[in-house]
Amino acid sequence: MVGTDIIEVARIEKLIKEKGDKFLNRIYTKDEIVYCESKGPNKYQHYAGRFAAKEAIFKVLESNSNAKTLIFKDIEIQNKANGVPYIKTHSKYVTFSSIYISISHVKEYATAVAVKK
Repeated sequence: MVGTDIIEVARIEKLIKEKGDKFLNRIYTKDEIVYCESKGPNKYQHYAGRFAAKEAIFKVLESNSNAKTLIFKDIEIQNKANGVPYIKTHSKYVTFSSIYISISHVKEYATAVAVKK
């Protein structure tokens, strides 16, 4: 299974600026917020990349009946020391050990692909 998503960085930036913590705390974990905020003026690209990754993961899991209970914060995107992203779960019903993700972003767009073995 493969899931993919692309999003305009400006869309995420607008949501964050308009909705603030309400949006951030509904979509991202505290660790994700700390990570993205550490990126300074490029933080919106990182927020958008994580958003796209979560959407791609939802698409990969569409046939998993337990995944219907997932919320955005159940899926946490972390990075290994070498920068490779991986999924940390906050759900006791769905595991992500067989899902691999890739995230890319530029000034205008962020995209992600999730592949389930």
